Amino acid sequence: MKKLILTTLLVFGFLATGAGQKKIVRLPDLPGYVTLKCDLHIHTVFSDGDVWPDVRVDEAIRDGLDAIAITDHIEYTPKKDYIKTDYNAAYNICRDYAAEKNLILIHGAEITRDMPPGHFNALFIEDASPLVRDSAYDAIAEAVKQGAFIQWNHPGWKAQEPDGIPKLYNIHLRLLNNGWINGIEFFNESEYYPLVLTFCQKYNLAVTGNSDIHGLISEFYTAPAYSNRPMTLVFAKERTLQALKEALFAGRTLVYFRDIIAGREDLALPFFQGCIRVSKPYMVTDKSIFFEITNNSDIPFQLVNGPVNAPPEIHLAPNSVTRVVVDRKFSGALLYDVKNIITGENKVLKAELRF
Repeated sequence: MKKLILTTLLVFGFLATGAGQKKIVRLPDLPGYVTLKCDLHIHTVFSDGDVWPDVRVDEAIRDGLDAIAITDHIEYTPKKDYIKTDYNAAYNICRDYAAEKNLILIHGAEITRDMPPGHFNALFIEDASPLVRDSAYDAIAEAVKQGAFIQWNHPGWKAQEPDGIPKLYNIHLRLLNNGWINGIEFFNESEYYPLVLTFCQKYNLAVTGNSDIHGLISEFYTAPAYSNRPMTLVFAKERTLQALKEALFAGRTLVYFRDIIAGREDLALPFFQGCIRVSKPYMVTDKSIFFEITNNSDIPFQLVNGPVNAPPEIHLAPNSVTRVVVDRKFSGALLYDVKNIITGENKVLKAELRF
């Protein structure tokens, strides 16, 4: 009988622990920073989403995130006949729950307007209610007054830009001149906009990538089309809300989606270098040099356009060791284009392998 009770307690304890387990997403920290995995654009039933706010917390924990921003629409609340309109409700409902789960919760809202100017997320706000304004400019001004980070959402969304190409209208230039746009979504839900990298580099803005999820995230980002949910990787000085905010305003971000990394080269290169380790040659023959590359991350890397007397392409599978053989005649730098690290509108990362 005692054995039965003990077994029952062990099973119950296992189930209770398992319910709160967090996935490990293997991505490197950069020197001096911790990598915070974030989704900065999420909806709930308090606008046009399909789930209760605390479900978003559970999804984030399951997917290994460090932070989320629930950003329900200010101007679009289609469930208002059934759910009382309260622009701060989603944040208030799951604030304590997120803290218990060790998830950083950002108080946010989405300012939802026709193009121009389009949709904007106001992150790190204190109160969403004052954002109810007739003019989008005034709504953004109110968010800025609260210290908000302003993210321009899906600038090439075809519902607003039929050709799918982001454009800077006069109001965007005015906002940029004021310092009232701090980041732009490069990736949103299922599409990305290469021109955003040009905008972000020109105006020194953070590049972001988010799910903009409305339904269950597990039903949308499924294999084999998606190996991971999209994330904004934020390189913060520590794992706190304030450090996250500082890093976003400083533009220390990369985007992670569909096994692709996108963002500034000065961040993408140390990120790639942090993912891999190149060994010393373990065997040298009259014809060949043998060495190994360890990929300690969840991202498969595609190295292309290799030099003469070296493999033209190398595939580094995630969490694996790849054997590489170069010709003994090889000399010079072992340079490759990393096909799935995008650093510009028409540019990918070029990296040297030192063995």
